[in-house]
Amino acid sequence: MSAAAPMLSVRGACKRFGAVTALDDVDFHVNRGEVVALLGDNGAGKSTLIKCLNGVYRFDSGAIEMEGAPVAIHAPADARALGLETVYQDLALFDNLRPTDNFFSGRELAGPSWLPRSLRLLKRRRMADSTQEVLSRLGVALPDPKAVVGLMSGGQRQAIAVSRAAAFASKVVILDEPTAALGVRESRSVLDLILRLRGENMAVVVVSHAMDHVMEVADRAVVMKRGRNVGELVPSPETYQQIVSLIVGGAE
Repeated sequence: MSAAAPMLSVRGACKRFGAVTALDDVDFHVNRGEVVALLGDNGAGKSTLIKCLNGVYRFDSGAIEMEGAPVAIHAPADARALGLETVYQDLALFDNLRPTDNFFSGRELAGPSWLPRSLRLLKRRRMADSTQEVLSRLGVALPDPKAVVGLMSGGQRQAIAVSRAAAFASKVVILDEPTAALGVRESRSVLDLILRLRGENMAVVVVSHAMDHVMEVADRAVVMKRGRNVGELVPSPETYQQIVSLIVGGAE
């Protein structure tokens, strides 16, 4: 296994839904400590690609590798077991629960282990401490960490969802439109959070239509159109128009 192998790589990925080809021989990779922006208009194949990586769909053909080793992702549980977490645009938060309960929903810590699962007691203090440790590490400050998330702002909710992914992802975090519908100040907080994830040596994939945000946080931009790779560039003022041209026209 090469030390230089990408944290996550996809080669020759294809996915069809009946007569519709959603992914056509797609190659993609992201390295440890790198933010890669996945760009393209609606219908380009971005969502299908990340749903295959998250185990919602399965590739019809193609190979997935983690740090150079072949892996199989057939269900969301497989992705989580490999250290890959995805935050979708709807965030998948329970509005009536506190941040700690959202963090550990479906992964509750309980004991003692010798008891049947239905009789175990929740380790609430340990879960609360773990949640606060992650939020503090990532610089996420909540006015009231015991409030239910339905009472929090859009930026705070997004920060909780991203922090939850970072808490359980050991290798890759995928963010689907992380700043959509957020104001300038809240978007700034989320962008800072993405940069902190990169600083922690995580591999981060960001699906976004916000080009100004892509230019700020992404190390590479991969553009898709009609299910195919059409270009890859390093975001900069010099390449901005090239990236936009690839998104709109799909020409190299």
